[in-house]
Amino acid sequence: MVNYGPSYLVAAVASMGGLLFGYDIGVMANVLEMEHFKRFFNNPSDGAQGVIVSFLTLGCFIGSLIAGQVTDIFSRKRSILAASIVFIGGSMIQGASNGYAMLVIGRFINGLAVGIFSQAVPTYQSEVSAPEIGVGLDSIDSNKSWRITLYLQSVPSGILFSGMIFMPFSPRWLASKHRYDEALVVLAKLRSGGNISNPEVLEELESIKEGIRVDAESAKRSYLDLFKYPIKRRLSLGIITQALQQLTGINVIMYYAPRIFKQAGIGKGNDSNINLIATGVNGLANVLFTVPAILYVDRWGRRKTLIVGAIGCGTAYLILALCIAIGGDTAYDNGVKIVKMHSDGASYTAIVMVYIFVASFAVSWGPIGWIYPAEIFPMDIRAKATSITTATNWLLNFVVGLAAPALIKKITYGIYLIFTCFMIIAIFVVYFFYPETKGRTLEQMEIVFTGSIWANKDYIRVEQEINKGNS
Repeated sequence: MVNYGPSYLVAAVASMGGLLFGYDIGVMANVLEMEHFKRFFNNPSDGAQGVIVSFLTLGCFIGSLIAGQVTDIFSRKRSILAASIVFIGGSMIQGASNGYAMLVIGRFINGLAVGIFSQAVPTYQSEVSAPEIGVGLDSIDSNKSWRITLYLQSVPSGILFSGMIFMPFSPRWLASKHRYDEALVVLAKLRSGGNISNPEVLEELESIKEGIRVDAESAKRSYLDLFKYPIKRRLSLGIITQALQQLTGINVIMYYAPRIFKQAGIGKGNDSNINLIATGVNGLANVLFTVPAILYVDRWGRRKTLIVGAIGCGTAYLILALCIAIGGDTAYDNGVKIVKMHSDGASYTAIVMVYIFVASFAVSWGPIGWIYPAEIFPMDIRAKATSITTATNWLLNFVVGLAAPALIKKITYGIYLIFTCFMIIAIFVVYFFYPETKGRTLEQMEIVFTGSIWANKDYIRVEQEINKGNS
């Protein structure tokens, strides 16, 4: 009998890498609203704030492009360790910033680390296994409020680094380097308490060897093959999925949540921590509603979940925009357009809509935005394909983050109407072009993606051919 307990432990430690991006969002969302931060950086403009936020994702874009080669050459474990050190270094630079340029450089360095994490961590996990601190620190009446906040970004990365030291190398990476004895020992520790004679462990090692052999034989496929039939259809869907995930506006909501809550009427009076607490609830909702998606996505299906998620996100955005438009008065503060809410009902409804949007995203486009592109490509070209789709995600993240602060101020609720339109587009795109991939084997994927591009009409043919193959 195979014991998967050690595998779960290894995967849990590695998953700290995935937390760093979300942790950064919570930290920077609060830092941007800290009075001492604004004073030290001379009240950075909308464009300057956009650069501060988005340069992390620019680094992620570059990091994700180089991660595939780095993890193959130096191993998943060493790549995660190195990225942890890079992230700590970037956090130290940010906390010690003596000016705008130093802060942005630190953000970019952290982004390089997160970009590597975004490729190395899922790969490592798949091969070894079958935030809120701003509220308390905002009350510090000095520059320590934002400096300590930025320094503390290094804590999760330090935990990850310390834990990864004791984690094994990926057995697949060891086997790819022809270190089969070491791979067997690692598999035995992960699966059978160290019993290298366990038949299931030996069978898994042989399976890994066969997979490596197949990959080696088909490694001649280049990036150009991604743009040839029938792979180009899958590449298009993978890119569109990652682009639409960012065009939901999730990172605008998460990064600029304190500002959005202020716009909706939170934080009136002397209690400046109320909107930071509301931001913390926002992050909690994001985490909690990811859980049912992980548990039930294989039962719900990809198409239905994406469509329902887009409906939920779009509806929440539309109501949020109406609440601000109807319940708020437009005013100007030093030539900048602002909204002052005059209706408590509209204010509370707007806040609830933000939470509903986050929940709708977390249960749908959040996880499936990564699952769908990863499962639709053939094994021999999957790494190349997902490097492009992942880079698309970070690139759109960069662009949206750069433009968001100016849009929030200049068109106020109009930005939510823009995202509503993107969600309407997402509903139609998924319905007409996305075939269902739930429960499909690699061989069945070939049937799914070699028919008509009109997925809503082609499902009968797909089911007939798959049933024929199973009979």
